[in-house]
Amino acid sequence: MDVRLTRSNLSGTVRAPPSKSYTHRALLAAGYSDGATVESPLVSADTRATARAVTAFGGSVDPREGGESTSDDSSDLPDADALVVDGFDGRPDVPNDVLDCANSGTTTRLVTATAALADGGTVLTGDASLRSRPQGPLLDALDELGVRAESTRGNGQAPLVVFGPLSGGAVALPGDVSSQYVTALLMAGAVTDDGIEVSLTTELKSAPYVDITLELLEAFGITAEPVGSETAAGAEGFVVPGGQTYAPPDGRYEVPGDFSSISYLVAGGAVAADPDGSVRIEGAQPSAQGDAAIVEIATRMGASIDWDREAGVITVERSSLSGIEIDVGDTPDLLPTIATLGAIADGDTRITNCEHVRYKETDRVSAMAEELETLGAETTEEPDVLTIHGSESELRGATVDGRADHRIVMSLAVAALVAEGTTTIRGREHVDVSFPGFFETMASLGAAVER
Repeated sequence: MDVRLTRSNLSGTVRAPPSKSYTHRALLAAGYSDGATVESPLVSADTRATARAVTAFGGSVDPREGGESTSDDSSDLPDADALVVDGFDGRPDVPNDVLDCANSGTTTRLVTATAALADGGTVLTGDASLRSRPQGPLLDALDELGVRAESTRGNGQAPLVVFGPLSGGAVALPGDVSSQYVTALLMAGAVTDDGIEVSLTTELKSAPYVDITLELLEAFGITAEPVGSETAAGAEGFVVPGGQTYAPPDGRYEVPGDFSSISYLVAGGAVAADPDGSVRIEGAQPSAQGDAAIVEIATRMGASIDWDREAGVITVERSSLSGIEIDVGDTPDLLPTIATLGAIADGDTRITNCEHVRYKETDRVSAMAEELETLGAETTEEPDVLTIHGSESELRGATVDGRADHRIVMSLAVAALVAEGTTTIRGREHVDVSFPGFFETMASLGAAVER
């Protein structure tokens, strides 16, 4: 489905959607428990996949107020202010069918380790995009831990077959492909008999996402620690003792706002806020999310931003932006947003350390270079660097392809706010992955949106 946006000014107050990263982990952590309530979750296409996985392993996920049980099918899980999870208490059943993770790479990686705990075989697959993403290092790690874990096509990609049970042990793992491999092993390792020790063979990319995991595990009563560092950044590895029990205080966990999604609202305010107004974003409390760096990045580019951390409110005014150099090794999901800001800023915006961003729902480096060029931007693409030549760019409305990737669609929507004329974006439905109400939110701020 297409969406059309015409050059617009934004003004008003909106609330940030809940964090997708925290919701995934919270639903699975509640599944590992004997039961917990996840407050303020993001109910989206991706997190529904994790809810289905919890159900397949013997749990259930239901809205707190009414709604049908997801014990048979959670694809219709309604939006809710809280999800009540009846967990499998660290002992997952063998699913009675193939586990469909749809387009959710996070679900696939996290629950591959869950499958390793089951006493039998689990088959995991997903859509065409998911079946192109690398899972080999996690499969190799599970194999090293004594679990049969294979790609059916022998290429390290889904469909995957995993035969448990996993008892724990020590394993070496590369950190430069996906931090989610570490998260998967830490979450599963807590309920093994022996625990798991992970040694990193390369520097850890996207380290803040492991900090998110460590923060959430602590909230669920689980001890897990980096080795050689106080945080995931710079860690030599991680250790999680076995025999632990997932149990959050009072049986509940509240999901914070999502800074990956907030990035589009910050960017929209910085480039298109009404000259006499501002964009005010509520629900932006500090957390371990690395993507909170969007505030500092946009400020460095010249954006006028006030962040009341205690109140969790960000206020953004339209500003003249200038290009800078930014390393996205720890914040890969910000690349599309930064690239869009770069196309509007003066001078060059150089995004470095971004090769791992090519292994997402799509190759986001090439996707942003090509689609921004369709809108009139000038870019230079290298294997590990994307440069946007803002001074040579003049954005004008055109038809662009969202590449079936929620972050590409939303970033192009920000570009459309300042492009001359009307921009048509293909694949608007993919925002359901992380920000289902994105276009409604933009319209509430004054964006001219035609769906």
